[in-house]
Amino acid sequence: MDSAVLQQRREDFGELGVALDYARRLLGPRPQAALLQALEILKVAPRHVEALLILAAAEQALGRLDHARAALQHALGLAPQSPAVWLALGDLAVAADEPETADEAYLRHIEYAVHDPLLMAAAGDLAEDRLPEAEQQLKQRLKAHPTDVAAMRMLAELATRLGRYADAEALAVRCLELAPSFLGARHTLAVVLQRQNRGAEALAQVERLLAVEPDNMGFIGLKAAALTLVGEYEQSAAFYRTVLARHPDQSKLWLSLGHTLRTLGRQTESVEAYHRAIALQPGLGEAWWSLANLKTHRFSDDDLAVLRRELARPELSDDDRLHLHYADGKALEDAGQDAPAFAAYVEGARLRREQVGYDAAAATEQMHRIRAAFTPDLFDRRAGQGCDAADPIFIVGLPRSGSTLIEQVLSSHPDVEGTMELPDLAALAKEIDGYPTAVEGLSPDRLRELGEQFLERTRVQRKSARPFFIDKMPNNFVHTGLIQLILPRAKIIDARRHPMGACFSAFKQHFARGQHFSYGLADLGLYYRDYVELMAHFDEVLPGRVHRVFYEQMVEDLEGETRRLLDYCGLDFDPACLRFYENERAVRTASSEQVRRPIFRDGLDQWRRFEPWLAPLATALGAALTTYRSGTSGEDAVP
Repeated sequence: MDSAVLQQRREDFGELGVALDYARRLLGPRPQAALLQALEILKVAPRHVEALLILAAAEQALGRLDHARAALQHALGLAPQSPAVWLALGDLAVAADEPETADEAYLRHIEYAVHDPLLMAAAGDLAEDRLPEAEQQLKQRLKAHPTDVAAMRMLAELATRLGRYADAEALAVRCLELAPSFLGARHTLAVVLQRQNRGAEALAQVERLLAVEPDNMGFIGLKAAALTLVGEYEQSAAFYRTVLARHPDQSKLWLSLGHTLRTLGRQTESVEAYHRAIALQPGLGEAWWSLANLKTHRFSDDDLAVLRRELARPELSDDDRLHLHYADGKALEDAGQDAPAFAAYVEGARLRREQVGYDAAAATEQMHRIRAAFTPDLFDRRAGQGCDAADPIFIVGLPRSGSTLIEQVLSSHPDVEGTMELPDLAALAKEIDGYPTAVEGLSPDRLRELGEQFLERTRVQRKSARPFFIDKMPNNFVHTGLIQLILPRAKIIDARRHPMGACFSAFKQHFARGQHFSYGLADLGLYYRDYVELMAHFDEVLPGRVHRVFYEQMVEDLEGETRRLLDYCGLDFDPACLRFYENERAVRTASSEQVRRPIFRDGLDQWRRFEPWLAPLATALGAALTTYRSGTSGEDAVP
């Protein structure tokens, strides 16, 4: 387009923008034409930065990187704080294989992004929790500018807040590929990894952050959180104390320190930490629930007055409110006020259920798919495959069914190391496209690799040279078939408890994550029934493979059940297993304080106090209730 035509267009439309839009459209399919169009625009407006950007992009597309660099340097001289110019310089450096130059350019782009109206609007939406609006703006921005690391990092943060961790991780990783020195993106990646319980990977990222900013309290706090995920609780507590020495007014750091001290069995110190958190932020519901969740702690009258005062505040967040309801329910139950206690549990569960949006029908359908995938024929054809290691002992079942007691007994044996509820098996299952149906097509090499990957991923949790270790993730019962395929010599122990006792105990428990089926009585009953049916399927297709421990029988005959358990694991009897409460290992579950005491019968029939309100649970359980055998008397246990 010659100058006369361009001038005519300016007169016709009154705006240079028409010509610029035309040049932009030419960039992809016809870079030479875009270049000519940009040159014509620059004849009319020689200081036009956007025209120089189009010229540089066209030169780069044509492979003339030096020409592109010259155009961008000209633009930079005109607009040294333009985020668009620095972004283009970063892209050019990537094309020229100059990673250090690209890193610096992208960092300058991020620095000057505060001048970008669209990014600032998206940041405002994020701050005001208008996530759909922010997401739409950021995606549009990345569609137009795929290497805009500032927008990319903001979208990663948004995905993290929405729990879309795979998306967030991919975005953060791409940011760091382009700009390795972008601390904000590395911090986002570390947070995403930590949220996925990938402690070792998170720790590696945090160490890189601290190498640049060793006194950054946020980075130090994140390191403390990551250390707990890899079982380094003493180090974690020390790091939290380091942060709190400088910032003693941080209620949530006191809360995190309390969690770590509780895991270490230092209950008095953990209670003090939780109280410090409450003193700083009386409405911090999680701190109140953490005290209640010790199971052995009792609130004073003054405590309860503060708790109920906070509950009455209309501006309290739903998250704080539901935690306070659970804590209040526990206090009322301890006081023998069963009706108001149940009402408090119901209200806490209602709020939590609204947050998680559980779909019981989808859960049942998934159980059916698992049963259909793991057939006797599949196991016959896969016999002898997988990883030959016998190290892992999986304790599975439903939460609040005695799994922590079994773990504590086993880990008191000199040959067995207790770790924690490990997320690695579920993560491996997620990495199998089309799971569970797709297990049919996994090659022998792939099955062995999956078993080896599980051992490698969990190695960070093993702190001793003991030959066996425990993975006590209850939900792994759904992966019983996968365990058999990838680790055929691993042990699988099913911890089972009376359905009313197990389900009611889960109902009044607020779980930090997962267990979304536990916030409705009918949902709980259906899930328990699905669990029983699925384990019956594995009993049929893998006879004798799973060792079942009934909680009631463990309570009544600890030594007999322990001997049978050790026999199944191929271990000699050791009397230390009967003194499990002397075991000083770290315990991260809700039963952490209970398993530090000798065995007790208190909780066996506690649900009966609440039986008048449990009809929806009993109805949903159906045959799973009427046919339950506790193992103590051999007779059907009917409430």
